[in-house]
Amino acid sequence: MSSEMVTVDEIPFPPQITVAKPLSLLGHGITDIEIHFLQIKFTAIGVYMEPDVVKHLQQWKGKSGAELAQNDDFFDSLISAPVEKFIRVVVIKEIKGSQYGVQLESFVRDSLAAVDKYEEEEEEALEKVVDFFQSKYFKKDSIITYYFPATSAPAEIGFVSADEGKEEAKMKVENANVVEMIKKWYLGGTRGVSPSIISSIANTLSSNLSK
Repeated sequence: MSSEMVTVDEIPFPPQITVAKPLSLLGHGITDIEIHFLQIKFTAIGVYMEPDVVKHLQQWKGKSGAELAQNDDFFDSLISAPVEKFIRVVVIKEIKGSQYGVQLESFVRDSLAAVDKYEEEEEEALEKVVDFFQSKYFKKDSIITYYFPATSAPAEIGFVSADEGKEEAKMKVENANVVEMIKKWYLGGTRGVSPSIISSIANTLSSNLSK
């Protein structure tokens, strides 16, 4: 496996990291928005998983990256695969943590409501996530991380400010429904927040499945 850093918009991502197990960089991309024909980039993202995730995706063998990128069932299979997942998000354009939290909250709440799973427990768990981001300020090069163990919950969210000497802040998300929708925010196929991430993951897995 290559040991060279992968660069996403000039931000380096290691090809492998170890949380509980060694995880490989499966896809990378950005979140952005176009305003008056100008592309404004907000974050660079790297998605890491256990390499043997392909064992759980054999039914998709032979599909091209382009086909997989448009297939939400494939990404549902990826999200539910019992392997460790880790998402590293690096800030490109600084924003308030509260703005980021509101975007995440609205996606998770609407997605849960659509499948009739937004109850009091989910609301409380989601409020804690929003509170975690509320007081943060996302300077350029600050890092947000999401760690999802092989079982569905709890997940762990981390934040390290770009300010030197700042310790990592962490919180756990215990509610399995909220955890699943946070995964979908970044890994949800056509529903996800970053088409470039989805395309990158689809191409990598298409290639790995054909080996």
